[in-house]
Amino acid sequence: MQIKLHNGQKAETTDVAIRNLIVAGWTGRDRVALEKHIVELEELGVARPATTPIYYRVSATRATTAPIIQTTGTASSGEVEFVLAQWGGEMWVGVGSDHTDREVETYNVTVSKQMCEKPLAGAFWRFADVVDHWDQIILRSYIQENGARVLYQEGTVNAMLDPATLIEGYAGTKSLDEGTIMLCGTFAAKGGIRPAAGFEFEMEDPVLGRKISHSYSLETLPVLG
Repeated sequence: MQIKLHNGQKAETTDVAIRNLIVAGWTGRDRVALEKHIVELEELGVARPATTPIYYRVSATRATTAPIIQTTGTASSGEVEFVLAQWGGEMWVGVGSDHTDREVETYNVTVSKQMCEKPLAGAFWRFADVVDHWDQIILRSYIQENGARVLYQEGTVNAMLDPATLIEGYAGTKSLDEGTIMLCGTFAAKGGIRPAAGFEFEMEDPVLGRKISHSYSLETLPVLG
């Protein structure tokens, strides 16, 4: 996959390998709010996670920077997440969407994660360049709804566990294996989780005055039984 890597003042587009794809779930820092959300989803039929956080393995080929993804049926939706990646012995941070089949999620969360592509923006920042102001990084997403661009999610990454804690929880070490990327959790959708024909997401660094963004649309495949 071709990715633009921003290292300080330099930016270079290069081919990177994605060997492992991890989706970290239930990564909220506020444990009371996290438990409340678990109970809410249990009432909708989504099983309580075995651990919090929990780390789902997904096929590495699900990662994509394409502007269109194909989904089965109309019950899927996206969610903005910061993304950690290990390439060239360095940790990088980007932004992606954990697009998930919500119908399948009610009976098997792991399978629901595997059902859909995981769209990524085509640029990453060197983590060392943002670590000193990490909690100020902003994530946003928008959906296309009734012909309008609607704000769907917005918040700072301090709502989720910090990168070091997430990596330690998954790998038991201070870094991910080379070629590994991890989607790292999200926050609530404004107006509730719902499908949309188009999804747009971004990550903003207000300290260095820069932004990474990506958008994609859905091509819906029929469900024939």
